[in-house]
Amino acid sequence: MTMINSAFAGKELLWFNNTLIAIQVSSANGEDGICVIEHRVPYGDSPPLHVHRNEDEVFHILEGRLRFQIDGRERIVGAGETVLAPKGLPHTYIVESPEGAHTLTVTRGSDFETMVRKASRPAERPDLPPMAAPTPEMIAALTRLCAENGIDILGPPMG
Repeated sequence: MTMINSAFAGKELLWFNNTLIAIQVSSANGEDGICVIEHRVPYGDSPPLHVHRNEDEVFHILEGRLRFQIDGRERIVGAGETVLAPKGLPHTYIVESPEGAHTLTVTRGSDFETMVRKASRPAERPDLPPMAAPTPEMIAALTRLCAENGIDILGPPMG
């Protein structure tokens, strides 16, 4: 199944871990450093528990259902809902909808965008990449890239 839609058309598509992303607005495009990244995320996907030192992270859910954990509290959200993970608070999520999720992530500043660009590879097609469990080398590289860009990995993914 091809996941591309008109919002992805003409955009640089990247595979970030097991997700498909398009950077809709780069932090370099405006004076305030706003970044908007569109994500297609598979069922069960969960980033490691982490904290942003310099940026709030806003998640807007376009499709699907996710369970967020922010500062030890859990919240289930679905399409049309928005979640704020304030800088300095540990957070993660897990995609609970079998069909996956479609989200927007908004940050102010270049830390998250820079890390995502450096940790991604060009998408070979406009669909999710083949599922792959991270190797110890991949985990070490992501941890390093995060630390270099104001994000600290604190623990494992949910699930």
